[in-house]
Amino acid sequence: MTTYGTPETVVHARTTADVAGAIHLARDAGVPLTVRSGGHSVAGHSTADGGVLLDLRGLHRITLLDRARGRVRIGAGATWGTVGRRLAPYGLAITAGDTASVGVGGLTLGGGIGWMVRRYGLAVDSVVGAHVVTADGRLRHVDAAHDPDLFWAIRGGGGNVGVVTTLDMEAAAVSEVVFGVLSYEVRDVGALVRGWRDHLRTSDDRLTSVLALTPETPMGPAQAVVQWCFAEPDHAGATRATAGLRALGTVLADEYAVVPYPDVLEEHDMPEGMQVAMRNALVPALTDDAIDAALALRDAAPTVIALRGLGGAVRWVAPDATAFAHRDAEAMVLAARMAPPGAPAPSLGGSGDDWEAVARHGTGAYVGFLDGADPDAARLVYPPETYARLAAVKAAYDPDNLFRSNHNVPPARTTEPVR
Repeated sequence: MTTYGTPETVVHARTTADVAGAIHLARDAGVPLTVRSGGHSVAGHSTADGGVLLDLRGLHRITLLDRARGRVRIGAGATWGTVGRRLAPYGLAITAGDTASVGVGGLTLGGGIGWMVRRYGLAVDSVVGAHVVTADGRLRHVDAAHDPDLFWAIRGGGGNVGVVTTLDMEAAAVSEVVFGVLSYEVRDVGALVRGWRDHLRTSDDRLTSVLALTPETPMGPAQAVVQWCFAEPDHAGATRATAGLRALGTVLADEYAVVPYPDVLEEHDMPEGMQVAMRNALVPALTDDAIDAALALRDAAPTVIALRGLGGAVRWVAPDATAFAHRDAEAMVLAARMAPPGAPAPSLGGSGDDWEAVARHGTGAYVGFLDGADPDAARLVYPPETYARLAAVKAAYDPDNLFRSNHNVPPARTTEPVR
């Protein structure tokens, strides 16, 4: 993606000094500051109309700090495909997203749900330190012992509290995985989804799967597909772990192979100008009622429904350890509608729609898959206690809300000390 919108100024950062300069420029001029990493923001937060656009793609250096511990320093402007290829010769990998050209900074700061999430957790769970330029232009190295509240906030709080320039992460000892795709006859989708849900509840933690239901379009027929990743190059183990998936319905295609981990990161770019309405809910229990509510959206208008299996390693982290608080989520339910340029804008809130019937089964939403339609989206993302803590950290490090071109958490109005 290369769209910039119409900013007054674009700063192509190559150093932390460039980042600090852009911050000072925006702050002194009193204009909005937009930060761009990979440019994949569904909500359009990677582009700007007016103000300063800070492009981080020049901060793309990847440095192996400690091979034995798998510790690596990654520039926020790098892409996950590049990271995967860079770490592969060392037999290392970091679970992060499913698209090669997505930026490291943007995805990680929101949480980072990837193809090995059930085995190695979220991308933020691999973060052990970071360099952050705060609203005063100061470069800070943060970790559990240095600015711990800022360190807590960047792990799930999006870009609300500063510009992250590098992330120190601990990669897992993974070189190859088993990746597969199962296609089903589209018949009883309700039974298919319930069967997938039941399989998830007893699944091997090494297995992560996504069930996608796509409607019939001029491009092709309706489809029901499960993509899955087994986080080891164990063909026999993967076959056993996915046996139950093959019994969910009439299988039309069943393809899988041992592949290098970087190969599972594909491209999912949409045509230029494509309009998207997208909502998601993180549900502690994917109940029959939640499934029925999601499938009802398909009856109102052509809708993509995707269900991402969570649990496993996501739940091994305490809910207050990071700003991503939805550690009890069993799955993420996502709905998306699209329209080409010039067509009426798609919506999930039209006549006959009831997204709230889905959302009420969740504890919140994943910030990486929200469009920009709801100005109060941040309150959908963070539970009240997490939101209050983020607002307090914001007040300490960005009291004037310079970093607001995002799913924004305004600074708390009080001056209570940050925990």
